[in-house]
Amino acid sequence: MPAFALPDAFVVAPQSTSEFDPAAVAAAGEVIAAGPEAVYQRLVGDQESEVVFLLARHVLKGFCNGDGPANGAREPTGHGGVDAQGEADRIAEETAGVRRRIGALLESLGEAEPRVREAVLAQRAPLALIGGCWLDSVSQPATQPATVVNHLVRHQFAWRGEGNPRRGLHRLRGRALEDQGVFLPDVTAPDFLPRAEARPLTAWLGAYSLSLARLPATFLPEVIGTHYVMASLGVDELLLGTRPLLTEADLRAALADYLALAPAPVRNRLCAAVERALAWELTHARLLVEVAEWHAGLSLDAQVGRIVARHAPFAGKQHRNVRIGRRPLAERFDDPDFDLGAFIGEFRASPQVKPRADGCRFLRAIKFGGPMFGIFDEREAATFERWADAIAAGEPPGAAVTPNTAGDDAARALTEAIAAPPPDVRLRPADRGDDRDFLHRLVNIENFPNTLALARAHAEEGLARAELLFTHGGGGVLTDASWFDYSPSALNERVDRIYWDKLVNPYRPLTEIPDRDEVVFGQKTFALGSMIDGAWAHRIGATGRYTRRSDGMLYSIYADEMGRGDVTKNHITLIYQVLASMGIEVPHLRETAFLDQDELPDHLYGFSLFQLSLALFPDSRYDEILGYNLGIEMFGLGTMRMHEMQKLRHHGFDVAYEEAHLSIDNLSAGHARQSAELIVAYLHDVAKVSGADAVPAHWRRIWRGYASFAYFIEHELVAGLARHESADVII
Repeated sequence: MPAFALPDAFVVAPQSTSEFDPAAVAAAGEVIAAGPEAVYQRLVGDQESEVVFLLARHVLKGFCNGDGPANGAREPTGHGGVDAQGEADRIAEETAGVRRRIGALLESLGEAEPRVREAVLAQRAPLALIGGCWLDSVSQPATQPATVVNHLVRHQFAWRGEGNPRRGLHRLRGRALEDQGVFLPDVTAPDFLPRAEARPLTAWLGAYSLSLARLPATFLPEVIGTHYVMASLGVDELLLGTRPLLTEADLRAALADYLALAPAPVRNRLCAAVERALAWELTHARLLVEVAEWHAGLSLDAQVGRIVARHAPFAGKQHRNVRIGRRPLAERFDDPDFDLGAFIGEFRASPQVKPRADGCRFLRAIKFGGPMFGIFDEREAATFERWADAIAAGEPPGAAVTPNTAGDDAARALTEAIAAPPPDVRLRPADRGDDRDFLHRLVNIENFPNTLALARAHAEEGLARAELLFTHGGGGVLTDASWFDYSPSALNERVDRIYWDKLVNPYRPLTEIPDRDEVVFGQKTFALGSMIDGAWAHRIGATGRYTRRSDGMLYSIYADEMGRGDVTKNHITLIYQVLASMGIEVPHLRETAFLDQDELPDHLYGFSLFQLSLALFPDSRYDEILGYNLGIEMFGLGTMRMHEMQKLRHHGFDVAYEEAHLSIDNLSAGHARQSAELIVAYLHDVAKVSGADAVPAHWRRIWRGYASFAYFIEHELVAGLARHESADVII
């Protein structure tokens, strides 16, 4: 049986068949049929359903196998014995060349009038405001503690403002857009793409990045190639005038390390992804130029026509007495064959726009005190004024609105390629199997999306079961999950009481040390949970969800668990070091070989199965994850850790894992204190947005999450309650 050894040279998950329930096919088909905007919106707004995994497979297959601007490009140079640094340098040189070409294309936009520049920035926003999304879940139980993944964790930590959402990449870009007059809703909002007037190709390119975010272990070569190109090209920094948060040297070092580890087929995939990303970014830069030219070429009549088209659907029957071209206005707007160009021609010749000494009737109507005041914004009103002045000056009609078709040919080709069924999909209902099988499916969820429904049910079952401790949790040895009403002071008091009464004050050094075999067995009982350290939070802070203080605080805790990208400080690295010091060798739990390992006891899978199941639902079970996080971070303190360190040292075993938790989880300022503080911050935000009455329901869910952790730790308490319940039933 192949044993896992450090350093972790993982470069890609096996691209095996991915299993989906047959019902997911029809659901995904409906989204694809609705168009690229619907696919983008589903991918950015949903990270928990089986459908999004299938949509991601469709999109990635369409981009990787379909026709595109990179088709026919230079063959990748990956081959045996490749000079990794030399190949990284070649990619960097090619990327720099494309950057210069894109810079030349975009240079003219600096001279564009504000409305044109704003239209270009809005067009780019669906890509700019999801930048880096491909790193959302690249760090996960299946990929840690891989060397290259820890490079990416370091980059992600920088892009996420080092745990402060307000300093994160997306917020910086959002503020830069607003500074330049572009105000858009959140990327998850249903009107985001319409407000940005996103072209279909823009939506498809965004969907590609979002699809990588859903399947990063399976498509890690594509993630690495895309990451290097997008970050090094810096198209959004060129457009917005912002500074890059990552250096090209750091990006190139990560690329070189990956190339050195990857076998030839994987290098070829990476090189193809680089060519694809370069070609599509160049294509999108050209699209932006086309969009700019289209907007710049709009006559005043065409600009007015766009304004009328935007507001016409909301014109009510109050306009029934207003006639344009002998027909009531309301009747014209209700006409399914409404001719916008003809309407503008008749409108400019109508009495409403006819020049008068006191100003035209229409302009008076849209000013304060007029019947149409407040319908048009300042820029729209200014456009109407310029149009009326031009008419008064005798300027002839301008060209009517022509369709904006920028990027449509490429978008149609992608639509066709993406709609075709992916070849690597197998349709079958989920089969949980035994605990080992279930663990394998949860760790490799990208290949088993049909397991999501089982995972949700498993998490719900564990959460519901744990409520038993709301009444009896005070009897716990290391926890106290008994219910109390929330207030910030009450939470801090409970945390302090658990710390002193259950974790610290009971501590006495061991007077007798168990023999070697007993110590090794004890470590084996913890090992499986330690191998997925941090997993409960690995999906927190995904694109569109990294906005609250609690998001940044919980993400920071996860980043600490992963060593903030320093693989030597990564907690999963540390546990494998401990096991190696005991002579315990097992395959990595992502491998199928782990199904047959015989070192770790079978009866202890429950803790990991629950944690992995809960982790897959960071949106719908956010509250419960916060509570679970509090439990697990406090568990790293006090008597249990001190005793384990004493036993390990006595037998000459590695104590790095225990030392790291005893230190970083401290109650003064470490993870234990941060875990309480982030709950307070979150519930403060709940009260601020939804009112104080909403807090108790969220608090109950949070404390249920804490209780679900305690349920697995307090074995004797839970077993005693079960025996008592059985006795009651017999009686």
